[in-house]
Amino acid sequence: MALFNVKMPDLRDMSFLDHLEELRWRIIKAVIALVVAAALAGFFADFLVQDVLLGPLRVVHLKVQVLTPYGIMLLYMEVVLFAGLILSMPVLLYQLWAFIAPGLMPSERQYASRIVFFTTLCFMSGIAFGYFVLIPTALKFFAGFGTESIALNIAADKYISFILSMILGAGLVFELPMVTFFLAKFGIVTPQFMRKYRRHAIIAILIISAFVTPTPDIVTQSLLAAPMMVLYELSIFIAKFAQKKPAAPVPES
Repeated sequence: MALFNVKMPDLRDMSFLDHLEELRWRIIKAVIALVVAAALAGFFADFLVQDVLLGPLRVVHLKVQVLTPYGIMLLYMEVVLFAGLILSMPVLLYQLWAFIAPGLMPSERQYASRIVFFTTLCFMSGIAFGYFVLIPTALKFFAGFGTESIALNIAADKYISFILSMILGAGLVFELPMVTFFLAKFGIVTPQFMRKYRRHAIIAILIISAFVTPTPDIVTQSLLAAPMMVLYELSIFIAKFAQKKPAAPVPES
């Protein structure tokens, strides 16, 4: 974690142009991290496409087909960029945090490494859930509808878009505990508020799972909604831990 223990400038000592310069350098560093990670992913592009992304299809004995001459090239480019985004996620999160941190209290800046770590952990957990649970279940469900007169042929670009959408959606959904942490830290939500509107939250979760999953089936949507409900209950405890403490009363003189 020593990488993240960097002294950050004080917001009060920075002018508007200093903010723009700081933002420019944070963006440059983020782009460099993304390019390096994408280049590394490009070195393993065949493994990522053939074994990782096409692996779930072999379980249900399905194959993909390319319908355009440039389809394979676009497929590989999409996979490499997405893999680069995942690999560079810790650096991207840190650059975002480092830009925001000068506006926080010194006591709050010391949690930079922990916030980056747990945000990355939540995102990676969502990606793992999407790849190992959501995608195989969805493919088995859809493969069961094949008939002798109707062949189930899958376009490669549609399949990759489906896979990446499911993985990215699950990764973002699993950030709910961290989002709750920040909202509670700034006093926007409280554990009491989350308990009171638990039923409303369940409805919202069902709606979000319907939008996040690119498939219209209730099975995949329910599989995503179930961990979201668990994460919501976990977020209540996180909000209790992170909620803004009331200011101590000033003793009268």
